[in-house]
Amino acid sequence: MRALCWQDVNDLRVQSVPDPEIVNPRDVVLRVTMTTPCGSDLHFIDGYLPTMREGDVIGHEFMGEVVETGRKVEAVSAGDRVVVPSFIGCGSCGYCRDDLWSLCDNTNPNAELQEPILGDTTAGIYGYTHAFGGYAGSHAEYVRVPHADENCFHVPDELEAEQALFASDAWATGYMGADFCDIRDGDTVAVWGCGGVGLMAQHSAALMGAERVIGIDRFPERLRAARNEAGSETIDYTAVDSVVDTLKEMTGGRGPDACIDAVGMEAHGTGIEHAYDRAKQSLRLHTDRGTALRQAIRACKKGGTLSILGVYGLLDKFPMGVVMNKGITVRTAQQHGQRYVPDLLEYAAEGELDPSYLATHERSLEEGPAAYELFKHKKDGCIRPVLTP
Repeated sequence: MRALCWQDVNDLRVQSVPDPEIVNPRDVVLRVTMTTPCGSDLHFIDGYLPTMREGDVIGHEFMGEVVETGRKVEAVSAGDRVVVPSFIGCGSCGYCRDDLWSLCDNTNPNAELQEPILGDTTAGIYGYTHAFGGYAGSHAEYVRVPHADENCFHVPDELEAEQALFASDAWATGYMGADFCDIRDGDTVAVWGCGGVGLMAQHSAALMGAERVIGIDRFPERLRAARNEAGSETIDYTAVDSVVDTLKEMTGGRGPDACIDAVGMEAHGTGIEHAYDRAKQSLRLHTDRGTALRQAIRACKKGGTLSILGVYGLLDKFPMGVVMNKGITVRTAQQHGQRYVPDLLEYAAEGELDPSYLATHERSLEEGPAAYELFKHKKDGCIRPVLTP
């Protein structure tokens, strides 16, 4: 089959790889019908996440049609159209039973690669370095899905592919970030980033009762999507002297009740702090540009909540004193998709939220490298390209 594979830093190629096979009787094989890049893919493409190997098939946000099932699979059958969360859960360990699916104890066979850095191990994830399991990813014609009964979710017949696809990761992640905020009627929520995850976090915060949602970005088309699609107020951080001061002014001096970081380790910014981060990151003295995270901490009101969705590694100058003295509650995780996907598909089916506008560019698998260039550099108004193998 054909697949989009990592070769080296900033080098992706479409090549022939072996077809996936049933390895465990609880596996299924899907024909991938639609898949999309995620912002976190850029971190290993840019060389900030180690343990990629030449020829690894990338991609972790996808949906497809079941074409083959293991003998112990009960919940899905050949021909079913399903969407699959990016993190793989076993369904039986304590973390999965507690709906903390990205912390699954049993789906990452390479714990020894994570534990020295993270102190423990996450669940496995498709196409996302060998430290996260070494699973073949979704930017391919076919993909193997382990523990299919726990990880495949039927897509309602009335939904178009683009309405279901983003429940796999971007929507589930954004929704989880808003859920972490314990939003009450009348709350103000600020979201750093108006990409796929940030826009879904803004939509979700509004669904959960936030009175005001404020999206922060610099690209006009993303800020426009925040206003027109999510109904958010917006801040172009390149047009103000201080994002923190602007948020304080917008909230009567208090700051937002909750702040969501949907950016992560390659955040853009302005000023000396951003220049410092870029220099240290380029020299591999730390992995993260922490502009968005630091702003969120400083802007959040006393006693507020900070929800971190962006992927981070080793960050310098983390303002822990601000977190402690302001009494900020910090909540963060990789996404627990299996917890949220059923509700998201129901929202879409009932017309309460349609995430299909995120899919701004449709490309074939063969055009995958060029699609990633569009996505990485935000060319041509790109929010998310979708690949159709």
